[in-house]
Amino acid sequence: MTTTYRNFIGGQWIAPSTGAYFENRNPADQHDLIGLFPASGAADVDAAVDSARRGFERWKRTPAPARGDILRRVGDLLAARKEELADIMTREMGKPLAETRGDVQEGIDTAYYAATEGRRLFGHTVPSELANKWAMSMRRPIGVCGLITPFNFPLAIPTWKAFPALLCGNSVILKPAEDVPHTSTVLVEILLEAGLPPEVIQLVHGMGEVVGKALVEHAQVPVISFTGSTETGRFVGETCGRMHKRLSLEMGGKNAQIVLDDADLDLALDGVLWGAFGTTGQRCTATSRLVLQDGIHDAFVARLAARAEKLVLGDGRKAGTDVGPLVNQAALEKVQRYMGIAEAQGATLVCGGERATGGALDEGFFFKPTIFTGVTAGSRLDQEEIFGPVLSVIRVKTAEEAFAVNNGVRYGLSSSVYTRNVNVAFRALQELDNGITYVNAPTIGAEAHLPFGGVKETGNGHREGGWEVYEFYSETKVGYVDYSGSLQRAQIDNY
Repeated sequence: MTTTYRNFIGGQWIAPSTGAYFENRNPADQHDLIGLFPASGAADVDAAVDSARRGFERWKRTPAPARGDILRRVGDLLAARKEELADIMTREMGKPLAETRGDVQEGIDTAYYAATEGRRLFGHTVPSELANKWAMSMRRPIGVCGLITPFNFPLAIPTWKAFPALLCGNSVILKPAEDVPHTSTVLVEILLEAGLPPEVIQLVHGMGEVVGKALVEHAQVPVISFTGSTETGRFVGETCGRMHKRLSLEMGGKNAQIVLDDADLDLALDGVLWGAFGTTGQRCTATSRLVLQDGIHDAFVARLAARAEKLVLGDGRKAGTDVGPLVNQAALEKVQRYMGIAEAQGATLVCGGERATGGALDEGFFFKPTIFTGVTAGSRLDQEEIFGPVLSVIRVKTAEEAFAVNNGVRYGLSSSVYTRNVNVAFRALQELDNGITYVNAPTIGAEAHLPFGGVKETGNGHREGGWEVYEFYSETKVGYVDYSGSLQRAQIDNY
């Protein structure tokens, strides 16, 4: 029997005002119907905002350490249900269980880190330029935060956004990607079980062009955090700029792993396989470009292709699976289109290049891990985000040329360099134009206590994770206390 799920609005699980629902199916097996989820409308967003505003008035008065205690309990519940949550995520978006376990662990780490910030949320006290006057700053919550999250990290990214927002005293409206509604439903259940007041969290399912748009355009939602495509992010940015909203954008990437002649090639090989084909290449931090120095290019490509061809495709819930499916039909068709683009631009197909079929693979959106050589800087395979298991190999002569290739795209999220030369490694940290640079490690991976984000068209300067995200979700207020008993005029009476 098919399960029908609901939104969480106004402290209740309720049906959408539209009366409409959409199907959520397993991308590894399209016969596996997970459930029906609300195809909500603008009226549902309005109701969620009204409730979230009421929740904010109560929650902002809750002491930050008490807010942190609730998030600590959330972390405990996530840990207790780790296997269940991993299975839910793999079923609805495809990546293997080892990866979705990591997804849950990111949520656990983020919860515990947020809990500690409840006893910090540092302001500053500084000396006043006037006698008998005290000067300080403090952090204050902002209001209702609209969170729009993608499919590829169904638990981790919602927690990156929601937990800091809640810790700072804001209320939250979560709009998850249509491909992963079940994970967000369970996350909200866990937040409520941990003791979060019901109207502090709202969950509105639906299409991005309807629900996401209504959330971004709503006058009573002063904060928007969006993770998704650069094209959609452009619309979000334009709207929020016009409406003077606080906005965090985390968008596309075209990340390069640079391997120089002196590198540990075994280590670099493991790194690029994980970076390029983990999560089926569906990460903003995925290694989509491999920049190889002349001296090791041919031998490295041969070894890489041999390893890539042995990767096992299949249902991520089955033992032995290395690579799961793409998330949906549209993602599969996009990858297929780039095969024609690669051929037209003269790239050489080394392996893959086609849909994976046969047996159970016929029921899902599987594509063989694909490697192209002969990719030139400035070509579409070098410049455009494919978001699939496709690796473009670019040959260079020097480290300087490699750095230029890395920097020659409109994105700037993550980069990687493999070298034994400490001087080159530190130059890379300085010169690569990205928000994140790894030395002797792949382009993917993030830790909850460090800021995450990129430059150029990857983002708008804000960061998720670490201490910086708490600054995004709070306002700085400055307080002065003059206990001199007389009028003191700053910049006048003290000079």
